[in-house]
Amino acid sequence: MITSVYENEIIRSVLRGKSERFEALVSLYEKNVYNLALRMVGNPEDAEDMTQETFIKAYKSLATFRGDGKFSVWLYRIATNVCLDFLRRGSHCDEVSLSAENSDGEETSVDIPDVSFEPEKLLMRKLTREDISRGLAELSPEMRQILILREINGLSYAEIAQVLGTEEGTVKSRIFRARKKLCAFLSDGGNISANSPSNNKQGGAKR
Repeated sequence: MITSVYENEIIRSVLRGKSERFEALVSLYEKNVYNLALRMVGNPEDAEDMTQETFIKAYKSLATFRGDGKFSVWLYRIATNVCLDFLRRGSHCDEVSLSAENSDGEETSVDIPDVSFEPEKLLMRKLTREDISRGLAELSPEMRQILILREINGLSYAEIAQVLGTEEGTVKSRIFRARKKLCAFLSDGGNISANSPSNNKQGGAKR
């Protein structure tokens, strides 16, 4: 298990001039950063470029890491900003990857926890991975970012707030809006049945 003490010791060594020790941090987090980038930009080649750029930026700004939080959260903040900048430059993501590479370099599937999509969890179970992947790709980069951090990477509200540099309450409201936007897209695209529990409930309220 990787501890903050171990990571901080490496960081102190790098800042003292032992730059080669930064490779240890790259080895620890390269797969995680790549998987995050892949879900953001949707293309393996671009994800590799985003991963490399993330670690270059992390190395150059390592002195700004204060050590009072998780290094991984600080690194994810850099990675998501790199990806957002890339997407804002006009690169379009046709589909969000719901796969990831494990520590052996093998591709594995990533399941989105239904419970995180309350109150739409019953609807989400009926959707294919491709439906959700396309739906995520249709969101704005910012909405996609926050859902990926929460639903796929499993970060807490507090950790996401650190990544985004905002308050937990703001994170919760953004996640709520992003979920609603995703469900609206899936519904408009015909992926959610008109006879679904939510639609029936809405219809009942009108009677």
